[in-house]
Amino acid sequence: MTSSADDPLVSTDWLAARLDDPKVKIIDASYKMPGVLPLPSDDYLGAHIPGAVFFDVGAIADHNDPRPHMYPDAAQFERDVSALGISSGDTVVAYDSGAWVAAPRAWWMFLSFDHPGVKVLDGGLQKWLREGRPTHSGKVTPKPGKFRARLDSSFVRSKQQLLGNLETRSEQLVDARPRPRFEGTVAEPWPGRRSGHIPGSRNVPYAELFDAKTGSMKPLDDLRKAFTGAGVDMTKPIVTTCGSGVSALVLTLALYRLGVRGTALYDGSWAEWGLPDGPPLATGPA
Repeated sequence: MTSSADDPLVSTDWLAARLDDPKVKIIDASYKMPGVLPLPSDDYLGAHIPGAVFFDVGAIADHNDPRPHMYPDAAQFERDVSALGISSGDTVVAYDSGAWVAAPRAWWMFLSFDHPGVKVLDGGLQKWLREGRPTHSGKVTPKPGKFRARLDSSFVRSKQQLLGNLETRSEQLVDARPRPRFEGTVAEPWPGRRSGHIPGSRNVPYAELFDAKTGSMKPLDDLRKAFTGAGVDMTKPIVTTCGSGVSALVLTLALYRLGVRGTALYDGSWAEWGLPDGPPLATGPA
């Protein structure tokens, strides 16, 4: 279990009390699947928490990699985050405007690049708006910050590492996609991908970890039951995966809140594994 000081989540009350704190930097890390309109960047321009800058998951990525929003190198992350007005001594608070999908991705990226001062806003913009809190519109142009990044490669896994894990099963794979996608009973929304899951993986759909009405992450007991009910042993190594390495981090965040450390993200996720010439797959329930 995490202590309150170690909890990666902060409340809307906590953030509202710190809107004028120059050392607290807010990022809107909203993300949508390709082709879904309006674009997250346009949503941000329409309404965002005062002072928030837009953290573009698709742009703060390796532009030389054909796979969607793969991790950038440390030099690019350092450059892109500094341009958002963020410095190494700041506390970063990430939120998203939808249902939890991408703020945990930003949170994990900051942790991966050696910045422990990062939190996720519980309930995101939806909860903020329901509570009648203020928003601003238009773009925020911050003064550049001085951010230093160093990637800890243990935070991510490659396809090659997961191929090796098919033999050793030394790490548990937990897939965040909805059950029909995991079981291969529906077509993948990523074009040209096969349907199914990585052999041996378990399924904990990310949407089951938060309350759709309140927008808040579920209580710790409910989170624990979601993982244990799916056959996940939280005392053994875990790698999270999903469609393209974004919603998997909702699982990672929940595990972190349960006191689980040392997990990793399969960055390529199904967008890579599911390619037509990709590795073996399985279908049906776990």
